[in-house]
Amino acid sequence: MKFLSSRADPAGGGSPVSFRQAVFSGLSPDGGLYVPVEQPELGSRIAAISKQASFPELAAAIVAELVGEELGGETARRICERAFTFAPAMQPLEDGLTLLELFHGPTCAFKDFGASFLATSMEEILRQEGRRAVILVATSGDTGSAVAQAFAGKQNVEVVVLYPSGRISSLQEQQLTTVGGNVTALEIQGSFDDCQRLVKQAFMDPELRRTLTLSSANSINLGRLLPQALYYIYGHLQLERGTDEPLLYCVPSGNFGNLTAGVYAWQWGLPVAGFIAATNVNDVIPEYLLTGRFRPRSSLKTISNAMDVGDPSNFERLQVAFGGSVGQMRKWIRGIRITDPETRRTMRRVYEEAGMLIDPHTAVGVLAARRYREQTGYRGQILSLATAHPGKFLDTVREATGVTPDLPAALTEALSKEKQAVALKPSLDLLRGFLLDRYS
Repeated sequence: MKFLSSRADPAGGGSPVSFRQAVFSGLSPDGGLYVPVEQPELGSRIAAISKQASFPELAAAIVAELVGEELGGETARRICERAFTFAPAMQPLEDGLTLLELFHGPTCAFKDFGASFLATSMEEILRQEGRRAVILVATSGDTGSAVAQAFAGKQNVEVVVLYPSGRISSLQEQQLTTVGGNVTALEIQGSFDDCQRLVKQAFMDPELRRTLTLSSANSINLGRLLPQALYYIYGHLQLERGTDEPLLYCVPSGNFGNLTAGVYAWQWGLPVAGFIAATNVNDVIPEYLLTGRFRPRSSLKTISNAMDVGDPSNFERLQVAFGGSVGQMRKWIRGIRITDPETRRTMRRVYEEAGMLIDPHTAVGVLAARRYREQTGYRGQILSLATAHPGKFLDTVREATGVTPDLPAALTEALSKEKQAVALKPSLDLLRGFLLDRYS
């Protein structure tokens, strides 16, 4: 696969780059996001994968097709075997609606899949090339902890995580500020959008680009986005449904990397009935699908905080994927907006009816899936992504259901450690000074 900037002239502007170049550049020099020059046709390869295949086996088969020619098939397989020591799980919720649990990794959130693959890939490539790199990450919640854990102890890599002070859960903060070693947390006095803006500005800053090898582990990085497509394929193969009918995927969405990964899997040849983009009140893309106008704005704080994004970066990738046509995007994606009170009621209802505790992000997806059925009369199978363990949102889950979820061992361990973070105002000058002082 080769990649171009999302801002390249569709008629032929720009020079394609390799997977290695895209991974370590993060952003294209023109500020765009890297997108595939053309999508590979993997329909027959997907159909040939056994339903009994483990997730690492499935991942190795697909990744070898995507980048094996560049990295080598054996390297691609080795990366997948080392990265995916955990797997998704299928959890039936009700007739026609199944949860794809993506929270069985080290930080109990779906972002473990992309972060672990990216960290392992970067370590492998840097080792081969004898280089070092500095990873910049902006997080609205789970990305930071997933990246911190995935890169902890990796050779030749330094990681800097920017997170909005007071706008992530205490547990998320503990997970990303207690790693230490090669991972540094910057507590930004602002919103997630400020954090994301600073990271983008840093990549465009001439002095930083000249002095440091900068890359990103946000969903703007193609190396984290591509492996997220793998669990869409896994869900398709694993769901027992009597037929091979395409699935409708419901995706809790914030920065829209997860949904973009699903669109890529579809374009590779995965049978898909469509996608539901489930958002909280930060509904920029559902609004776009209704009106045809993209109006980014400051994010609003909600209980599904990892989705509090007012200017989703991956919108550019979605536009490219659908040829810039809102009409084409509407054919495949339905946007549904869920409020906080609705989210709480859904968490309570799921517990009362199914005896299952779900986190607020997963609840947004569950209600959006149910609402889609009501609005459209759809009777096919829906696979809704369960993106985080309920234990990551103790207070919210307890307030909604009256029950305190159990904490996985990984989360309990994080709570026992001491926070280590550097407070910083949302200024590029201050960020530049910090990075140059620490890593040049």
